[in-house]
Formats: sequence, C-alpha cells, structure tokens
Amino acid sequence: MTDNTPPAATVDFGFRQVPLAEKKPLVRAVFDSVASRYDVMNDLMSLGIHRAWKRIFVTDLAPRPGRTLLDLAGGTGDISFGWLRAGGGPAILSDINAAMLGVGRDRAITRGFARDLSFLVADAEHLPLPSATVDTVSIAFGLRNCTDKQAVLAEARRVLRPGGRFLCLEFSRVRVAALAPVYDAWSFRVLPRLGSAVAGDAESYQYLAESIRTFPDQDTLAGMMRAAGLERVRVRNLSGGIAAIHSGWRL
Repeated sequence: MTDNTPPAATVDFGFRQVPLAEKKPLVRAVFDSVASRYDVMNDLMSLGIHRAWKRIFVTDLAPRPGRTLLDLAGGTGDISFGWLRAGGGPAILSDINAAMLGVGRDRAITRGFARDLSFLVADAEHLPLPSATVDTVSIAFGLRNCTDKQAVLAEARRVLRPGGRFLCLEFSRVRVAALAPVYDAWSFRVLPRLGSAVAGDAESYQYLAESIRTFPDQDTLAGMMRAAGLERVRVRNLSGGIAAIHSGWRL
C-alpha cells in the first residue's frame, strides 16, 4: 500500500533543515541566549564594522520629524535610536523576542529615547497593525532569522502608507572574490570559538554564521521584494557585499 501522506514542510535553520513549526522556537532560543550580549555578538560577527553599516542605513532611512518608523526585529534598538537621534518622528520598536525587546527598552530609558518610542512584541510575519499606517519600515540583521521571509516583506508593504519605503540591512553575498576565503575562515573557524569564549555559547554563533550563508543573495532578495509588491527596488552593497542595503517603495 502506497503512503500518500505529503512530507512535512521544512525550512532552513542554519545548514540544517527543521520542521517548519520548529524554527521560531529555535531562533527564539538563540536570541534568548545572546540577548544580553547582542552588541558584542554583532561586533564579533562584523569586527565592529556593523556600527558603520548601521550609520549608513539610518542615513538611507532619511529620518524626518513628520515621518513614522516601524523598526522590525529591532532588538536592542540601534536603528530606532539612530532614527530618533537624526530627527525622525515617532518610532515603533518591534521584535518577536521579548528578551531582546527588554534590552532595547532598558537602553531606550537610559538614553532618553523612551518618550518617542513604543514597544511591540510581534511576529513580523503577522503584524498587529492596521494597513497603510507607517511611513518607513526597517529591518536590520533580522530578516534572515524569519521563517517566512516573503510574508515579512508582504506585511512590510501592507503597513506602509502609499509613498512609504521599506529598507533592509542584512549580511549578504560577498562580491569580492579575494574576501571570500578570509570571510569563510572567520565565520566558521574563529567566530564560534569567540562565541564560546566571550558568551559561553558556540552553538548560537555557529547558527548565526550558517544563517548568513543560507540567506538569499542580493538579486534573489530584490526579486522577493518585487514579488511582495515593492517597487523601485535598489541594492547597495557594503564592504564588498558582506552586507547589503535593500530598499523599495510602496507606490
């Protein structure tokens, strides 16, 4: 007798394939583990260059007093803080992980940004926000950890007002051949050891390195954005493509 039961849907978790329903709890566990050392993690992963990338990203967001920001997977708040510091209007700092958002809230209070921020624990694939209500949607180093990336892009477009803009900063595909072997050695040999030494958690850092390699490359992500209904999609490579800024408009 033939078994006609369809195979269970799977999704990448680093280099592993896991059942679809298991990815979010696994990712949540990673970020529960690294929340208190998230900035250290980013410094290790990028040799500190992520700070320069974020400054460029915030400039590209074009903050203005009358415009609102939804900062998806905003975690510890760097992008929201940069937006407010540059004169942007009210911001919503959102993350699916309450531990990460808690760090962001504490940092906002310490830095005097809490008055201009609201905090939202939410899944970026199913945002509890009305359509066409924000001017700018950002996501920095968060999209690769989402289970259904196409759903995140569709939700970003849905909540944007006509004339609004979506921007994503993410590790991407190295475009300079000479950088590739050095970057691979750093990611897979050095980074997990540093994660173990600094944060006592080699496995989470191994996953984060692997998640970069399974994330869609620049052209593929641009195509996904267009499929979600975003227009005038542009890609800006940073540091030879180690990271990239993708942007698109809801017109």
